[in-house]
Amino acid sequence: MSLRRRLTLSLVTILILFAVNVGTHFWGSYARNESMEAYRDSVLAAQLSTEIEQLLEAQRQQILVLATLRETTDDQLDEAELEQAEQAIAVINDKIRRLGRLSHSVMEIQFEQLWESSNNLLQNWLEFYRGYNDATLQKDMDNPLQFLETSQRLEELEQRQAFIAQQRATIIDRTIALTDRITVIGFFSSIFLTATLGFFLVRYTNTALKSLKTGTERFGSGDLNYRIDNIDDTGELGDLAGAFNDMSDKLRNAIYDVRSARDAADEANDAKSIFLANVSHELRTPLNAIIGYSEMLHDEMGDSGEINRQQFQQDLYKIIKSGRQLLTLIDDILDLSKIETGKMSLHCETFQPAELLRQVVEALAPLLRDNFNELKIGDFSQLPTLYNDAGKFRQIFTNLLSNANKFTEQGYISLNGRNVPGREGWVEISVHDTGIGMNEEQQSRVFDAFVQADSSTSANYGGTGLGLAICKDFCELMGGDISVTSEVGVGSTFTVLLPADPELAHADA
Repeated sequence: MSLRRRLTLSLVTILILFAVNVGTHFWGSYARNESMEAYRDSVLAAQLSTEIEQLLEAQRQQILVLATLRETTDDQLDEAELEQAEQAIAVINDKIRRLGRLSHSVMEIQFEQLWESSNNLLQNWLEFYRGYNDATLQKDMDNPLQFLETSQRLEELEQRQAFIAQQRATIIDRTIALTDRITVIGFFSSIFLTATLGFFLVRYTNTALKSLKTGTERFGSGDLNYRIDNIDDTGELGDLAGAFNDMSDKLRNAIYDVRSARDAADEANDAKSIFLANVSHELRTPLNAIIGYSEMLHDEMGDSGEINRQQFQQDLYKIIKSGRQLLTLIDDILDLSKIETGKMSLHCETFQPAELLRQVVEALAPLLRDNFNELKIGDFSQLPTLYNDAGKFRQIFTNLLSNANKFTEQGYISLNGRNVPGREGWVEISVHDTGIGMNEEQQSRVFDAFVQADSSTSANYGGTGLGLAICKDFCELMGGDISVTSEVGVGSTFTVLLPADPELAHADA
């Protein structure tokens, strides 16, 4: 039998005993409560009557003083004093209403008489206050008849309340004496029964609780493979043992997840360390070129001989090229910083994608010649006019074409675009190369920031691993997406999907 059933049976037995006791003295308790409520109301009513009497007397004295001042001086009541007087009369009126609620039906006649006389008195006082500043108002406030009548009615109500309170007190004393005897008998019977049932319940649960304690100690010591399975209970204790076993399983899995997360964090930290090393190298290379060629030009300018203008121009071109390379790297770092802080925004404008792609291709022509790569450009005349961020569009395909050229030597790169079938207002532009390619694991990480496809990529080809991460963030910001398909040794294809209007893309989503 489960612990719940044992406790239920014990509780039912105790409740039966209590029900017998309650049945015998219920009428007494009910009568006592009713009498107590009535007695309490009578006491409160008596206190309230005294308070009302004091307030009436105080208000009476104040009005007599004001009546005398009105006849002997020209002083007037200001707004604050009038408001205070009205509030005082309203308080008296509210307390009389409350006294009516506390009065019993046997005092209904006395209260009605009090209510009528108090209303007349308070209304007369209120008219006096409101007409105090009116010289034409004539009121005889010295006449005590209304005040005395109200005081007499209040006194009659107090006497009636005192009589009823005394009767209620007598009834309460008798009821308490009877219910106390019944309560004592039921109390001792309940103690005996509870002690008996408690003894058997404690003996039953002690073994199960010891097993649970042993299990928690084993779990706390780190033995998460321990199982609590020696509890002979099909109810709560058995469920609790199962919960502890499940907790140990979840805790073991959580520890595994924490270790995995720690390993992932270590990998991310290592990736950032490699990124910083790559950035240092990438920054140092163009800077060394700029400084070196600048020093050479400086020395040549100091020579007395004739300057080789062609060589001079080539050196200046290398300085410019290194400066642009350095600027591109810094721009990538700044773009990633803006993206991570959420400060990157769109600057939409209308543009022809074919024209921007042509400009990108012309700017990258020297790089293509350096690697002896051939660029094949598809037909973009069917692409619609786009309303999007032209600058980010240009940067996406500058990065993609630069990457394709960097990882391809003596091969070809193709740039193609088309309208997406079945999705009006969407364009798809792809960059394909015949470079080194990537395996599936490298493809899954290629769009992560600070990460390159392989640890040797930076050493062999340069770069920081930011370009493709920025491309993906830009595509998502513009309402589109980017994907990659690749095969090692065959090449890679990066496909960009963009909407003609980013607002339409959000609406479709």
